[in-house]
Amino acid sequence: MEKVIFNQLKEFRKTLHQNPELSGEEKETAARVANFFEKIKPDLTINKLGGHGVAFVFEGKEKGMTTLIRCELDALPIVENNNIKHQSNVSGVSHLCGHDGHMAIVAGLGLQLKDHRPSKGRVVLLFQPSEETGKGAESVIKDNKFLKIKPDYAFALHNLPGYDKNQIVMKKGAFAAASVGMIIKLKGRNAHASHPEAGNSPAEAMSKIIVALQKLPDAMKKFTMITVIHAKLGEVAFGTTPGDATVMATLRAYETDTRDLLVTYAEKLCSQISKEYGLEISFEYVEGFDATHNSEETWEYGNEAAKKLKLKTKHIRIPFRWSEDFGHFSNHTKTLLFGLGAGKKQPQLHENNYDFPDDIIPTGVKMFEEIINQIHR
Repeated sequence: MEKVIFNQLKEFRKTLHQNPELSGEEKETAARVANFFEKIKPDLTINKLGGHGVAFVFEGKEKGMTTLIRCELDALPIVENNNIKHQSNVSGVSHLCGHDGHMAIVAGLGLQLKDHRPSKGRVVLLFQPSEETGKGAESVIKDNKFLKIKPDYAFALHNLPGYDKNQIVMKKGAFAAASVGMIIKLKGRNAHASHPEAGNSPAEAMSKIIVALQKLPDAMKKFTMITVIHAKLGEVAFGTTPGDATVMATLRAYETDTRDLLVTYAEKLCSQISKEYGLEISFEYVEGFDATHNSEETWEYGNEAAKKLKLKTKHIRIPFRWSEDFGHFSNHTKTLLFGLGAGKKQPQLHENNYDFPDDIIPTGVKMFEEIINQIHR
């Protein structure tokens, strides 16, 4: 990559890092991206896609496949603790997942496509909103404007601390887990703290639910995990026996259908416990992520690209436990999500001293270039 272009992408990345926006609020980030692409002059720009999403279409002269390359617009509600000049200017919000770097990579791909349109078919560069909440990909897919760019293939990458810089991490089939946030609400009956027998406290049932949920995966044949992340019993009132409780947990599995089965079992278990104690129970679900599934065909394109670039590649056997909103695309088209090593000493994703390493930007751009060359040239 030319030094001038690399410097341009680094500056763009740092500007994005300084001006992060939360999921669903990425208006200014989308505007910065659109401004960057004005000089590139794509054949079609689609704004407000699934929220603040923006897509840029590059048409080939001949008919062919449609390939989507996706990155993320949103940042995290975490206070950054970094001693860098381009530290976040927004209190309590920061790009600690590297979405700023992913955007810089796809912007670099846009610069490449400016003078080297696909020969056949078309390439769509999607800057997707709300990845962190698991809502963005689904919103994009449900948007009627998405019909204009419905892809035959979709590709994305995620930087991975703990792996050598520029190393490519690949896997066929399930790559990142399915997960969902479960909110369990128990309702009993308040009473005076001096007469607890007059009420019906959910305290004991809540305690049993917390323990039972985290043991439930032991009974599953396939990998599952339940992490209780929050619990609340009544209010801080020393004269009152509590009448309600809330337990929140994250349920995850390597495949979407296994996660859904885990949800069914978890509901039955909690309902059984609440019934024993004569409590009412209700369930809510938030931040649902489907499993990201790499097809054999897209995996071949990615693997061939890494070979041609002579990049060190690690083929993993076990999927990652974390979830990625890109999994929603796996339900609609052939997808590939691959990892891009961010350095063995790099702080982990979502840690408050994480900062995307700029020197892996060229590798990300080249990987996507080589994938496009196989499909569209």
